[in-house]
Amino acid sequence: MLRFTLFLVLIACSIAQAQEPASHVRIAIYDDTGASRSREDVIKRLIDVPEFRIDRLKATDIRAGKLKGYDILIQPGGSGGEQGKTLGEDGREQIRSFVRDGGGYVGICAGAYLATNDYSWSLHILNAKVIDKKHWARGVGEVELSLTAEARKRLKHPNERFEIHYHQGPLLAPGDDDKLGKFEPWGIFESEIAKNGAPEGVMIGTAAIASGRFGKGRVLCFSPHPELTPGLEKMLPAAMFWVVEK
Repeated sequence: MLRFTLFLVLIACSIAQAQEPASHVRIAIYDDTGASRSREDVIKRLIDVPEFRIDRLKATDIRAGKLKGYDILIQPGGSGGEQGKTLGEDGREQIRSFVRDGGGYVGICAGAYLATNDYSWSLHILNAKVIDKKHWARGVGEVELSLTAEARKRLKHPNERFEIHYHQGPLLAPGDDDKLGKFEPWGIFESEIAKNGAPEGVMIGTAAIASGRFGKGRVLCFSPHPELTPGLEKMLPAAMFWVVEK
């Protein structure tokens, strides 16, 4: 009886080990001044993926070097300026070092503004400029977006065109910093929101999703919000796996 019981225990342990992912992806999400409540929706999109381990970090944690040991940093929606200023130059340099050394960066809306090289508080890790900065508060709503064939494969999305929630994210275009990696548009705005004095005809054709490299690390930025759009549940997990590919 004892041998039989031990046999069952060994089988149970073997099954548990087989179900446990071979390796974990450690994800840090910025949870401090300048981050909106949409960060909770980001976490909801990722929390059930067995490979992911998610922690919240404050700006003080980042300045203290606690990004070491993580694979990905997510800067969520909110205010890019507030995030950048709260991090301070020391925190921004910690993020640059993290990505330069091979860490992945995913920026959503505010986090995309933060990644560009267009503001004094920017990270300068994505060779991107922001179109029509004057009218950044151009409105909120659903917009149509198109993905490149390669982006559809990377983001696990079957459709070339679809609607996505937009909340005043950046209109991205290639920057002019030769020291940064190539700016690669993955998604393009095919419709626009032009409220609050924003001119019509500017948003269409600009990049809604873009990627690049900074040192050894990968950068992927979303101007709109996949985490707030029903039907795009697979997009953010796919983005995480892409930025940690070697």
